[in-house]
Amino acid sequence: MDLDLLAALRTPDGETALATAAKLTDGDPLLAAATLRAAGVPAGLAAAALTQAELRRRAVGKFGPDAAGMYFTRAGLEQATRGPVAARRAARLRAAGVRTMVDVGCGLGADAIAAARTGIRVYGVEADPLTAAMAAANAEATGVADRFTVTTGDATRFDVTQFDVTRFGATRFGGDPVDAVFCDPARRRAGTGRRVFDPAAYSPPWDFLLGLAERVPRTVFKVAPGIDHAVLPAGAEAEWVSVDGDLVEAAVWCGPLADVPRRATVLAGPVAHDLTGPGTGRAPVGPVRRYLYDPDGAVVRSHLVAQFADTVDGTLADPEIAYVYADRAVPTPYARCLEVVDVLPFSLKRLRALLRDRAVGRVEILKRGSALEPERLRRDLRLSGPESASLVLTRVADAPTVLLCHPVR
Repeated sequence: MDLDLLAALRTPDGETALATAAKLTDGDPLLAAATLRAAGVPAGLAAAALTQAELRRRAVGKFGPDAAGMYFTRAGLEQATRGPVAARRAARLRAAGVRTMVDVGCGLGADAIAAARTGIRVYGVEADPLTAAMAAANAEATGVADRFTVTTGDATRFDVTQFDVTRFGATRFGGDPVDAVFCDPARRRAGTGRRVFDPAAYSPPWDFLLGLAERVPRTVFKVAPGIDHAVLPAGAEAEWVSVDGDLVEAAVWCGPLADVPRRATVLAGPVAHDLTGPGTGRAPVGPVRRYLYDPDGAVVRSHLVAQFADTVDGTLADPEIAYVYADRAVPTPYARCLEVVDVLPFSLKRLRALLRDRAVGRVEILKRGSALEPERLRRDLRLSGPESASLVLTRVADAPTVLLCHPVR
């Protein structure tokens, strides 16, 4: 894909090709390409239309119905913020009084579009010309082109303290300075697509992100969920976000935008739940109890397991393992609850006999603090029978232990 092909896709003939391609994405790609060419679509345009149709289909999970009219690159779609997460962040920025924002490295525009929908005026900066053109096209497709404008440029050379709206083709700015900055740095290595875990290797790099926060107090930037807490800037809020049990991102809120040291945000359907705290506490340690809680990834990564344990009057069986045990099953958005049926020191022979006695033929295997490979264990158990159960591989008082459990519905 290049700028010429993107322009061609946006013509009436290109839109017809896209509509035809959308009907062919579930079939044989070679047959789909032949069908488009038979309809008189040039080979290059046909290939671009089929690629966009496939990316749009995949993008529905992140963008919902908007995906049908948007444009994507594979890398851009993979990094793009999910719609509910971007919408919630935008609402928080708006509630904090943000009216104008620079999105440094705006990518395909997911976060900028969400912010623009709240009424925030967004100026996007994107280094890649094709991605910048797609972001502008996406602003039009989602109806926010009057509030989201994109320019092509190197984010590290863009001085947000000397903001010049003429670079965006704007005729006036209204006399107010830009009052917030957002940045979602690339976290994959160019050319290989491999994930980058060292913040210094982000693009733009960690030092640049910290500099943004020094120059514009109200700054937010995304980071990998596995980031080391030790590198987070003092006084900032670090937030981990999960969607329907899937940990999807972390973000750092700086300056006046920081409300608490650590936050776990759990999005379950349309509802958001926040667990907050210092991220430094330790839950008490005790024996295995009747119920086991498996905390959401956002709770674990934010180091808020102790805060969660307080909500269910829970304890840990091992101080280094984030399984919480309690005497009651309490409804909670922050963890999955299982009833503990049997506790035994790990022994393949004893476990196999127990499952045979219980006629268990299907198991899900959870593990924390165990070196066992779940799929190999599943094969070694030689399961048969009509019943199902959950096996939890863990440590109790530093001893390898297996818990036979049933999920609490």
